[in-house]
Amino acid sequence: MQALTGSQRKYLRALAHPLKPVVLIGSRGFTQAVTDALDEALCKHELVKIKFNDDKTKTFKSQTSLALEEATHSRIVGMIGHTVIYYRPHPEVDKRKIVIPNPE
Repeated sequence: MQALTGSQRKYLRALAHPLKPVVLIGSRGFTQAVTDALDEALCKHELVKIKFNDDKTKTFKSQTSLALEEATHSRIVGMIGHTVIYYRPHPEVDKRKIVIPNPE
C-alpha cells in the first residue's frame, strides 16, 4: 500500500472520530494474537482504532504501532493519546467501504 498524503490522513481521522477501539493491546504488546485481531478487523472495517491499555510509554507505543503497521500491510492514520488509527483498503475493489480523496 502506498503512503497517504496529509489531506488523506486528515480525511480518514475525521471518519475515525466516532469509532470505538476494536483491538486492545496489553503489556505483552506485539503478539501474533494482536496481529491477527488487527488484520481481521482491517479486512472487515478498513478503518480501525486500537488502544494501549497497560504499557503507555511513548517508545513502547511507537515501536508496537510501527511493527503492527508492517505486519498487517496497513498505514497509520494517526495516534492520539493511547489510541492509534489504522487504514487498509479492502483487497476487492467492489467491497471497499471507504473512498479516500485523491491527492491534489
